[in-house]
Order: sequence, then C-alpha cells, then structure tokens
Amino acid sequence: MLTGVIDMLTNRQLLVLKVIIDDFIETAQPVGSRHIAKKDQVSYSPATIRNEMADLEDLGYLEKTHSSSGRIPSEKGYRYYVDHIMSPLQLSKNEVNQIRYSFSNRMMELERVMQNSAHILSELTRYTTIVLGPQVYETKLKQIQIVPLNNQSAIAILVTDKGHVEHRSFAIPGDLDQSDLEKTVNILNEKLAGVPIVYLSQLIETEVKYLLEKYTNDYQKSYELLNQAFFTEQPTNLYVGGKSNILAQPEFTNVERVRALFNIMENEEDIAPLLKATDEGLHIFIGHENKIEAMNKCTLMTATYSLGDNQYGTVALLGPTRMDYAKAVSILDLWSTQMSQSLQKWFNEQ
Repeated sequence: MLTGVIDMLTNRQLLVLKVIIDDFIETAQPVGSRHIAKKDQVSYSPATIRNEMADLEDLGYLEKTHSSSGRIPSEKGYRYYVDHIMSPLQLSKNEVNQIRYSFSNRMMELERVMQNSAHILSELTRYTTIVLGPQVYETKLKQIQIVPLNNQSAIAILVTDKGHVEHRSFAIPGDLDQSDLEKTVNILNEKLAGVPIVYLSQLIETEVKYLLEKYTNDYQKSYELLNQAFFTEQPTNLYVGGKSNILAQPEFTNVERVRALFNIMENEEDIAPLLKATDEGLHIFIGHENKIEAMNKCTLMTATYSLGDNQYGTVALLGPTRMDYAKAVSILDLWSTQMSQSLQKWFNEQ
C-alpha cells in the first residue's frame, strides 16, 4: 500500500475529489468541472472547481486522459478515498437477506458452501469473487473411504472432525487385490483417525507403511496407492464465481489484458498465495499495490472469515480500480461475519 506523508487537503478539495471518484465509479467516464458544478452537494463555480482539480492533479490524486478534458482518479486518489473519505454503504434489505439466506440452511459440505458463496457474492457485486477454503491447522481426520470408480481409478474421501469433506482422485495400481484395498482402508482408519491433517503424511511414512508391509499381500501396490492419494499435490480449496463479470467492465476491452486475468483466475498457483498471505481482517490492494503485473489495473479486496481455533479462510473481490468500494466493503464485511458465525455454530454441533 502507499506510504508516506498524508497530504492535508482542504474541505473543498476533499469534496471535489469525492464527487469525482463517486461519479467515475458509476459512469467510467472522465469528469469535468461543469459536470461537478451541477451536483446538488457542490456550490462552487466551474472555474473554482477547475482550479481545485488542477491542484489535485498536481498532488497526484487525479489524472488527465488524452481523449477528454475531464479527469479520472489515480491510484493515489483511490487510496486516499478508501482510507480517508469513503464510508461503508448501508446495504439494501434485499442484499442483506440474500447473504443471510445463504447461511439459513444447515451446512452439509464445506465445498458446497464455498461454491454457493462465490456465486452469490459475484451476483451481488458484479465483480469476480474468489473464495479460499479455510487454512486448517488443527483439524483432525475423522474417517477415510476409498471408492473405486473403475478398474483404473478411485476417489479417496477424507472427512474431518470439523465437517470438511475432501475428495482426492487417483489411479489404482494395476491388479491391486480387493482384499488389500480393504485392509489398507482399515489400517488407515485405525491409525489415522483423530490425527491432525498436517501429520497424515508423516504417519503414513512411519506407522502405516510398516503395517502395510506386515498385513497386505502386495505391500508395494498398497503403498503406491497411498502415495498417489496422499503425497501427490492436491488442488487448493479455491472457488471462483463471476469470471465473466470482468468482461462487463469498460476497462477490460483489451483482449490480452483479459486473457492474462483469466489465466490468473484459472491458475491456483498464482492466486492462492495472494489470498493465503493476507492478514486477518479486510484489506484493499489498488492497482500497482498488487504484485502480479496483470492485476495492475485491478483492485483486489480481501476479507478473512474464522472457524475459531486458529483456522481461517479468505474471500476476495477482483474488479477494476473503479470499484464501488463503499458497497463492496459492506458486502464483504457482512458476508465474513455471517460466514464466521455460521461455521463456528455448525462446527460446535459436530
């Protein structure tokens, strides 16, 4: 984020800057002095406003476009607006109800909740929504199931004590004996139930490996099965909603820019670390505050939600720097609060 000395703007400059940014967020069109002078809350002449706009441009809060005599906000202008001018918008009753209703039914699978949330938030904000499932440090394994799909592949289903259900697809080693598969699952449940997820690989390498060698007919194939199910890299619990919302923004008509953003949203290795690195609370990264070049014309707004016991996840909105910050802040704040309360209540009932 931008740092340094905060400029002391006059009340008139604050008003002009606020009106310009509010108008630009709504219209995506450069704002001129005559247009500002027609606003009900503005009582200054176009000439006076022009002088203030020139000063704000000199200070770096506004920029002049090549195609218009009007001004648009700079990244510095947006940052000042977010930090010192903007107030969260009061959401409509319908918007509040949409968010709350999504948590009214008892949660069954965390994945379904995340997918539903990504969809609802993208509908409410008209921005792309990214939900990162909880980073779980103390969650323990409750049960493992291995379900063969055919002779070549199967799904491992991991159920945790917090109700999280994870599916892992993998190939079945050729000619694996059915009795060995059943013995492997029984050994896993006997030795790993109640073990924190982060220690599974360690125990498989030590205790489980020894038991497989002792009790299965073909130890090598049983261990190969576990290697594919537990040691291969698994996808992050990342859910994206409203990818196409980017296309509705006038800032993103450049095909190469849109392609670069879509590549990021489809590549978990790019986007997941950004959300994982976010501190708790609500944070706003404007333009070049984002470390990925393709996002230099975007705002990324993130908020964390808590499951308690040092477990939390992140939700993010990705849109233009011309984001409706006041509304987006209110929506993310309400959603993260409702999500935290619902998850903690549900997990306490487990």
